[in-house]
Amino acid sequence: MSSRTSHAPAASAPLLHFHNPNAEPSTPYDAELESVLNKEGAADAKRVIRQLPWYNPTPLRELSGLAKAIGVGRIFLKDESSRFGLKALKGVGGAYAIYRLLAKRLQDIPGAAEKDVSDILSGKYADIVGSITVACATTGNHGRSVAFAAKSFGCRCNIYVPLNTSPGRVSALQQLGANVVRIEGNYDLAVKAVEADAKKNGWYIISDTSYEGHEDTPRDVMHGYQVIADEIVNQLPTGIVPTHVFVQAGVGGIAAAMCSHFWQTWGAQRPRFIIVESRESNCLYLSVESGKLVIVEGAHNTKMYGLAAGKPSLNALKILKKGADDFLAIDDIESFEAMRRLASPIDSDPALVIGEAGGAGAGALLAIMDRDVKLRDALGLTDQSAVLLFGTEGDTDPESYAGIISAA
Repeated sequence: MSSRTSHAPAASAPLLHFHNPNAEPSTPYDAELESVLNKEGAADAKRVIRQLPWYNPTPLRELSGLAKAIGVGRIFLKDESSRFGLKALKGVGGAYAIYRLLAKRLQDIPGAAEKDVSDILSGKYADIVGSITVACATTGNHGRSVAFAAKSFGCRCNIYVPLNTSPGRVSALQQLGANVVRIEGNYDLAVKAVEADAKKNGWYIISDTSYEGHEDTPRDVMHGYQVIADEIVNQLPTGIVPTHVFVQAGVGGIAAAMCSHFWQTWGAQRPRFIIVESRESNCLYLSVESGKLVIVEGAHNTKMYGLAAGKPSLNALKILKKGADDFLAIDDIESFEAMRRLASPIDSDPALVIGEAGGAGAGALLAIMDRDVKLRDALGLTDQSAVLLFGTEGDTDPESYAGIISAA
């Protein structure tokens, strides 16, 4: 394991790019990958999530005007700005993981079988569920997911956040009934703090990052994320498989879930899979490039809060080191420009409200097509390409979003 201290550049610099030579389309989805994410786990998550009374698929938007303007064939964007009313993709992961936890705890009741979602939501086991406390560390959206699911199912919730988490994000967690604990330091220190307190107090950690000794629950979270990938597969026009996928990453759970599902669905036809990270915290990029776990230290002073993580999830890294074709690192300015362009649509494209972390994948694509011919050619982006993007969040901090959109 190695570490690196990050320093923010004074202005936007050329995108960092690493091509992963181990990610060949013909590489099979092997037994090691099956042990992390598999079709059975994804199918169960789909079964559970579809029973939630607040579940509805989010739209897959086609942005024909933007595609024509930048010179690619088609652009599809999965718009997660309405998911569960949380304005963020991660709601499915927290809901499935907490359901799995509660179902296991309820199995201890004499004569009880595994309970469906409706059994738990009915309040029949409220005394037992109400005695359970879940906890996690977050930079915003995963915590919101866990807090919402805990409130919906009826258990208690503690959320640990880095000290520099914006007031708007902290307020959103509190409004969902979570007890919020601010930690002096970055996200990775918040992970350590919640682990220590959970062990001392008998809480259950619902984490989207995995580390030694804590891999099962993050696997449940990632299987929950695959519900979104399944929606996309069913929403794409008949016969269309994207040629390129740009997906943003913090610890890598969402990215690995998408990579896994598309790999298992499309096999050798799977798209070129491109990970986009903040230059402030590009731990996946550096880990795959070096062939060993790299921790990016420092404050991670990116405004793309959902990407502000310096240590990769071990589960995610197992998948991405084999399945991700390329890694990119961008500055905040690229995401902000994408947010503004998505909010001011071209031709018949819809106006989209996409937040700071949500704009990262689109920001990378736009930066490449606008000013980096060499990287465009290296990634094989042409006027025939069909690109899939993820708007992983809406305006989860409305004040911050408004300031970015109105900036010159």
